[in-house]
Amino acid sequence: MKVVLPGGTGQVGAILDRALTAAGHEVTVVTRHPTRERDIGWDGTTLGAWAEAVDGCDVVINLAGRSVSCRYTAGNLRAMMDSRVDSARVVGEAIAAAARPPRVWLQMSTATIYAHRFDAAHDEATGVIGGSEAGVPDYWAYSVEIAKNWERAQAEARTPATRKVALRSAMVMSPDRGGVFDVLLRLARLGLGGPVAGGAQYVSWIHDEDFVRAVEFLIARDDVEGPVNLASPGPLPHREFMRALRAARGVPVGLPATRWMAELGAFALRTDTELLLKSRRVVPGRLRAAGFDFAHPEWERAAADLVRRTKAFRSDHRAGRTYPGAVPRQRS
Repeated sequence: MKVVLPGGTGQVGAILDRALTAAGHEVTVVTRHPTRERDIGWDGTTLGAWAEAVDGCDVVINLAGRSVSCRYTAGNLRAMMDSRVDSARVVGEAIAAAARPPRVWLQMSTATIYAHRFDAAHDEATGVIGGSEAGVPDYWAYSVEIAKNWERAQAEARTPATRKVALRSAMVMSPDRGGVFDVLLRLARLGLGGPVAGGAQYVSWIHDEDFVRAVEFLIARDDVEGPVNLASPGPLPHREFMRALRAARGVPVGLPATRWMAELGAFALRTDTELLLKSRRVVPGRLRAAGFDFAHPEWERAAADLVRRTKAFRSDHRAGRTYPGAVPRQRS
């Protein structure tokens, strides 16, 4: 199978690249910073020679977009919007222009599209799209607009021969350096892995192996199109999420943090508190209805597996062995 990965040099791209390559598929990564023979350069905005890789491929998985791990300034929010919408638009143009278009286009989206809530879980059929919640920062609504425009760019693309799926992904947990799990584990190890702002907000997540398996499942299922939640069936409150992570790492105590402490920490890490404070209670309605079986549905066991793999990676690194996930993170 020929797979094209626009924006495939970030954490999620590295996960898919190594898994699909290991499975024997021919993977081409489209990136702003090509370094390998199978990388192709692009600007994320205009058609170019990179579009030749789309013509005749089987699958396009577009992951391109500015990282959300940054301060949510007006400039950064606009860059997030433009990079996602422009890349989805131009990928659609490349597919539309192809003499032999791919049979499926998986477009990265985000579980952030759903409303901040505690009382009920969001699936694709009954979930509430966010943007109008009371009592949350105004800029949170802009994050929802980014997600909506991202999906709209794919939906409006004129690609009648290509099935389209929008991947409303929760946080993908993997041992990769610099990924979200790496950051959370470091906080737990330092004794800072306690509940933030009370810890009632829900955390939605997906184990990296299940993320890959879900992508493969959606490629194979010709009857599934439109938005699909890529999230574990077991979202849980932040306080329980961090308690399980501490237990997996063998750290008995995690200091709690107030909202203002979270603001200071986010500022120091050059990120934003929305990633910590928004309650994302998302469940995989369509995946489960289609028969997908999660290998890691519960966070306690998933966290233990990820901690074990992280230790193995660090041991290999100290011994001079190369872990296949140790891919330099770049902007795609």
